[in-house]
Amino acid sequence: MVEIFHVPSWIGARLGGALARLGIEAAEESARVQPADPRFGDFQANGLLALAKRRGLVPRPLAEKLLRALMADEEWRGAGIEAFVSGPGFLPFRLPDGFLLRWLNTYRDESSLRLGAGQRFLGRKIVVDYSSPNTAKQMHVGHLRSMIIGESIQRLLRFCGAAVIRDNHIGDWGTIFGILILMIRQNSLDWERSPAEVLESLEALYREGVARTNEDEAFLEEARRELVRLQRGEPENVALWQRINGLSYRAFQEIYDEMDVHFDHVLGESFYRDQVDRVCRELESIGLAEISDGALVVRHRAHPRFGEQPFLVRKKDGASNYATTDLAALLYRVEHFHADEIIYVTDGRQQDHFQQLFLTAEAWFFQKNYPLPALKHVWFGTILGEDGKAIRTRSGEPLRLRELMEEAKARAYGIVAEKSPSLAEEEKRRIARAVGLGAIRYADLSQNRTHDYVFSWPKLLSFDGNTAPYLLYALARICSVFRKLPASARGEVEALVLPSLETPEERVLAKKLVLFPCALEQAIEDLRPHFLCTYLYELAGVFSAFYKANRVLGEAEETERRRLGLCARTALILEQGLHLLGLATLEQM
Repeated sequence: MVEIFHVPSWIGARLGGALARLGIEAAEESARVQPADPRFGDFQANGLLALAKRRGLVPRPLAEKLLRALMADEEWRGAGIEAFVSGPGFLPFRLPDGFLLRWLNTYRDESSLRLGAGQRFLGRKIVVDYSSPNTAKQMHVGHLRSMIIGESIQRLLRFCGAAVIRDNHIGDWGTIFGILILMIRQNSLDWERSPAEVLESLEALYREGVARTNEDEAFLEEARRELVRLQRGEPENVALWQRINGLSYRAFQEIYDEMDVHFDHVLGESFYRDQVDRVCRELESIGLAEISDGALVVRHRAHPRFGEQPFLVRKKDGASNYATTDLAALLYRVEHFHADEIIYVTDGRQQDHFQQLFLTAEAWFFQKNYPLPALKHVWFGTILGEDGKAIRTRSGEPLRLRELMEEAKARAYGIVAEKSPSLAEEEKRRIARAVGLGAIRYADLSQNRTHDYVFSWPKLLSFDGNTAPYLLYALARICSVFRKLPASARGEVEALVLPSLETPEERVLAKKLVLFPCALEQAIEDLRPHFLCTYLYELAGVFSAFYKANRVLGEAEETERRRLGLCARTALILEQGLHLLGLATLEQM
């Protein structure tokens, strides 16, 4: 049998071949196959009715011809998938027990799942640009979404075979440092405190410095001179700048470590400061950029939205900006990383910036004959408080991310201590960490990323509904079944070969497990992790119905082994799915 991981893609490829043998050239959507309403089949080919209409054919006879052409395909017959014509020309497909069992017995551990999924982006090099906080500031709740959405996306892409380069493009250059360096010179600063405490002081100094620049022209000029000294590389200013950035990144790293977020490179804006002149020269040399009121701008005059909105790539004082460093970073990623694709994960307020960035890159790379990678902006909405406004502290300040994480762990600890008071203290803390941090992570990822969502502690820590605690508990409950087995038998569970499916609940669970690749495909098609969350929640519900109706332990040996095998496959996919979302899993809660 041909190994089939993603069933709809395989059926769609066979349909496309059958159409070709009938002499029908069809658009890709004509052979698109998607999960169907379970009452009518497991999958269904969409687009056949539209294809028949475009070609002036009667849909049902076309579907019947297509079915006969499919049955002439040896690989199709070998797969054992049932197909039939219904209604005016629909073509549903049903997975028989034999196919379900072959799939479950082929993809029964992490390595086989990874091998099956890994064909999707095999050989494709993708840069994912995410998190990207500014130095000299603490990370706050506004940094949460880029960090965890970006981390989940890179895990999904890596699992599906991509060579992923994780780049944290931090903001570590610019006018802020002129003000900060001057304020540090004029005020004492205790560098020996914790990174978070020093950053708190730096933020206070910066706020005070900005207020002074608005009131005192002489102070503003002195701050500008300090920035020029930094840009010229004067050792004293460079040393201060490096100290601020080093301390900032130590504070960032504490959060990344806690949240299990990882990067291959941390190439901030300062990394590109010697490369921006090349960008400006090339944009001017090809006539793409022009001087306007002393600044260098790119105009996309033919664009319906940006025709009258210039893209500023160099300020009138000669300073670079986000556009300049983003263009330099894009070129670097092409020349040094040889990226096939670059994904930027930022909030929705930057949509105009990235649309103009991509338009500029397309025109620039075309004229210079540079290879242009696929460019995608993965944008997201805002986290709202229960008042419907952007979440903040009572004083109106952005909520520190560290404070949010500590509160999540503390609230989870209270729940764990109440539900399992007999656990050792260390175990309570470990479970509370996984549940609390997993809850804030999952609450975000389970939302369609382009939507705003309301942050609610009772909802995200609930053990009911589509939440991290519910899914973590569902996995832990399966693990509890395995703990009841003799130690010698536990290692055999994963390797069990399922011989048959007997009850309706067993079949429904098997079919849901086979849909895991469809959930992966949905999640990566438009880079929306919430599709995977929805699938895992539904899988947990299907397993619960199976477990309630089918006793696992204490049955006849063949029945027990069959159901243990289904438990093992469910645990595998739940655990793998949660890890792709970035959640730590638990065997006991």
